[in-house]
Amino acid sequence: MVLEKTIKEVPVNDIQSTQPDCVLGGNSMPKTLFLTFGAAEGGSSLNAFDNALLNAGIGDLNLVKVSSIAPPAVEVVEQHSIEPGAIVPVVYTSKISHHAGERIACAVAVGQADDGGSGLIMEYSGTGDSKLAEMMVRNMLTEGFFSRGRELVSVRVVTTEHTVRQLGAVVAACVFGF
Repeated sequence: MVLEKTIKEVPVNDIQSTQPDCVLGGNSMPKTLFLTFGAAEGGSSLNAFDNALLNAGIGDLNLVKVSSIAPPAVEVVEQHSIEPGAIVPVVYTSKISHHAGERIACAVAVGQADDGGSGLIMEYSGTGDSKLAEMMVRNMLTEGFFSRGRELVSVRVVTTEHTVRQLGAVVAACVFGF
């Protein structure tokens, strides 16, 4: 059996976008963001991670990991309802451990300047507690703004920690909205 492939060329002017505003090529500039976190146990690494996402309120979303820039004038809001199955851009970090008794932690921080420009989002995960995780993301924000020659004026941080019973996970996330 011979398979044939046919490629049809369509003039660019004939292409009509049917993409929603949140898809690249549409209006891909987020207007809002919210910070969230979760911790959980699971029967496998994937289930522990999934349960931590559920605990954070974002387990029924299709998360697309993006880099760490907050758009200018983005509004930080309380967690809002997103339709299950939605494709959502997110900056997140996670830590999974199968060492009973180990303390794992993660944090996400959003920093903004007073110049109206873009902000930065930094994330950290590792062994230790929430205090360490928060210190790490605050230090990363300070360095990130210094590297850009800008002054950091506001910081919002979420952290979580979990003492592993059998197989645990933590997650912290910055979720974008349109």
